[in-house]
Amino acid sequence: MVVVEREKCIGCGLCVKDCPAGKLKLEEKKAVYTPECIQCGHCVAVCPQAAVSIPEYDMGDVEEFDKETFAVDPEHFLRAVKFRRSVRSYREKPVEREKLERILQAGRYTPTAKNSQSCRFIVLQDQLDEFKRLLWEEVPKLAEQMKKEMPQYAMLFKFMYRRWKKDPADDQLFFNAPSCILIASENPLDGGLAAANMETMAVAEGAGVLYSGYLQRIIEASSTLKEWLQIAERHLTCCMLIGYPAITYKRTAPRKKADIIWR
Repeated sequence: MVVVEREKCIGCGLCVKDCPAGKLKLEEKKAVYTPECIQCGHCVAVCPQAAVSIPEYDMGDVEEFDKETFAVDPEHFLRAVKFRRSVRSYREKPVEREKLERILQAGRYTPTAKNSQSCRFIVLQDQLDEFKRLLWEEVPKLAEQMKKEMPQYAMLFKFMYRRWKKDPADDQLFFNAPSCILIASENPLDGGLAAANMETMAVAEGAGVLYSGYLQRIIEASSTLKEWLQIAERHLTCCMLIGYPAITYKRTAPRKKADIIWR
């Protein structure tokens, strides 16, 4: 629930006006919480008196706005977006724990539908090799299951498996990335939005990402893999390979003209 310190509240009504769910009201010129709040934190963020808190959350996470350190230069941001690449060649150096934690924070603070905050983030680094072996052992069985409905994927996964079996370094699923982050969420869009913010943060940390639809498809089709990952009852939204790029890019890549309708 939301707590309003009445001695601090000045009755300005900003929290009431900005509440997405309409769960705050003014009584006797003081803000009052009503049931069924989605705990989005708009009231905490907008209150000029810092009179609002959500005890269920760690209020120590709340930071006061500072224009100098909170603002992102728009030209720099757009250039960073244009410069990002899908990384398929990684250095052996693992991404440091503190950097991974900041990347995960970017996902944690991404908006979710009705503020569900239901994303689960699975970071594979120390046990990545164990998971790789388990996944590759599942591939032949899954490829066989796909023969009728998705023959093209069945053939592709069998081909990848044969190459990996012959030479484990020839890994067309993990590309020898030192880390992998998986996102499971009730709403697929929640996980996708979190992944986009996490990739931007990873690039800011000097790392690079590859979104792997192949891994996502394989894991979603395997109860064994989902149980190992502790997401048996969840939808796997995204698989991100992450590490330091082994290749240095010199410029942005071109794109087709945007398909935009102005009305």
